[in-house]
Amino acid sequence: MKKAILLINLGTPDSPSVSDVRKYLTQFLNDARVIDISATGRFLLVNGIIVPFRSPKSAKLYQSIWTKEGSPLLLNTKSLAEKLQKEVGSEYIVEWAMRYQKPSVKSVLEKLRKQQPSEIIILPLYPQYASSSTGSTAELVLKELSGWEVIPSIKLINKFYDHPAFIKALVETAKDYNLNSYDHIIFSYHGLPERQIKKASVHYGSNTCNFENCCNTITKDNQYCYRANCFETTRQLVKHLNIPEGKYTSTFQSRLDDKWLKPYSDKVIEELAKKGIKKILVFSPAFVADCLETLYEIGTEYNEIF
Repeated sequence: MKKAILLINLGTPDSPSVSDVRKYLTQFLNDARVIDISATGRFLLVNGIIVPFRSPKSAKLYQSIWTKEGSPLLLNTKSLAEKLQKEVGSEYIVEWAMRYQKPSVKSVLEKLRKQQPSEIIILPLYPQYASSSTGSTAELVLKELSGWEVIPSIKLINKFYDHPAFIKALVETAKDYNLNSYDHIIFSYHGLPERQIKKASVHYGSNTCNFENCCNTITKDNQYCYRANCFETTRQLVKHLNIPEGKYTSTFQSRLDDKWLKPYSDKVIEELAKKGIKKILVFSPAFVADCLETLYEIGTEYNEIF
C-alpha cells in the first residue's frame, strides 16, 4: 500500500490572455479567505472593480514572464513534483495541483482516490502559514475529502518555514552569490492586510498584536502568525549566512493599500538608493517557485525603482 504526497501551489492563468487572466483573478479574489470582507462587498469589489480594471494590466505582466513552455509557476511546480517523486521512490505517489485554476485540487484528489493510497500527505507550498494561502488550501482539501465514502489517513503540513531542510535549501541558493559584495540584503515576503494578522492573533488567544516587538520570537500565541513566521525565517537565514546586523531588512511586497504589513519592499529599496546604497540582493523566502511576484515585481519593477 502506497502513501501519497499532494503538493499544492497557488495557481496561474492558463495563458497570458486577458480572458484567461480574468478567469484566474475572478476565482482567486472571490475566495473569502483572500478578501475577507462581507460576501456582498467582496462580490461588488472583485467583480465590479478589481477584475475588470486589473485583468488587462495583469495580462501584460504575465506576457512579460511567460515562456514558450508556459507559466513559470506551473512549470516549476511540476518540476518540483517530478524531482520529489525520484527522491521518495516507488513507495509514494507524488501529485501536484493548483488552488486556483488547473490542475484543480478536486481533479487531482479524484485521481488519487482511484489509486487508494493508505495515507495522503497534503503539502501547501507556502513556507509561512497564512489563512489566505495555507488556510484556504486546507479548507478546500477538507471540503473535497468530506464527500468521499472512504477517507484515508490525512496529514496536513501547514508550515515549514523553520524546517532545517528548507533553510538549508535557501542557504545553498545563497552560495551562488558573494554576499560580501552587496551593500544591503532584503528578505522580501508577500504582503498581507494587517487585519488578517490581527484576526489570527485573536484566534490563538493573544489580543496584544501591535506590529512591533511581538514577533521577535515564536511563541504558542504567534506560532501561526504570518508576520512572526516571516521574521523567524529571516533570523534563521541571517544566522546561517552570517549576515551582520544593519546589513539586512525584512520587508513585504505586493500591497494593495496602506494598511498592509510594513515595511514595504519598494519603499525600502527607494530609501536605500537615496542613502547611496549601490548594490542590493533580494531574497524571496515566501516563494518556492518563481512567479509573477518574483520575476516581474522584484526582477523588473524593483530594479527600475532602484
